[in-house]
Amino acid sequence: MFFAALQNIEEFSFEKIIHHKRILHFAPEEMVSSKIRDRASLYVTADFLRADCDFQLDMSNMPDIKDETFDVVIAFDVLEHVPNYQSALEETHRILSAKGFGIFTVPQKDNLSKTFEDPNMISPDDRKVHFGQGDHLRIFGDDFAMAVERKGFTVVSVNESMFPEILIRKHVLFPPLLSNIPLATNFRKVFFCQKIS
Repeated sequence: MFFAALQNIEEFSFEKIIHHKRILHFAPEEMVSSKIRDRASLYVTADFLRADCDFQLDMSNMPDIKDETFDVVIAFDVLEHVPNYQSALEETHRILSAKGFGIFTVPQKDNLSKTFEDPNMISPDDRKVHFGQGDHLRIFGDDFAMAVERKGFTVVSVNESMFPEILIRKHVLFPPLLSNIPLATNFRKVFFCQKIS
């Protein structure tokens, strides 16, 4: 969905979001990196654990990164692993330039209105049952966009409804068969979050 947006939604085009931008990419996926690295003016990667990234960073506490260092921060399916995702959003806001973008995806349980987290769930088995994966610390609900907005962003939730049917089918932007797994995210979104203050 990210690349479909870059290629088909004018306000989120490669030219406006990626070209000549300073980009920090958390938990980088090679497929994504390979398509944006050479278009950026600066492209660096980060992860809390991985040694193959440029920086080992806790997304919720980045004191070594100065204010307004980056134009874009990308974190796909990262915030569910961060103990304090609210602080991660605040830090993202701080290190972004004026009008910069945080671009996020998160696992969201279908039809869950409020994000569910419980710090007492520490075993991987409990977390898998309640959050969908043994290393997840929460399952996000429909309130995610509002949580980001409260941190000083405008948020556009890009989903399959923003594309023509031919693109939806070609790029499988919506599952042809919905999963019946209770914690499935059948209705995936990419959140384009622009810093406003």
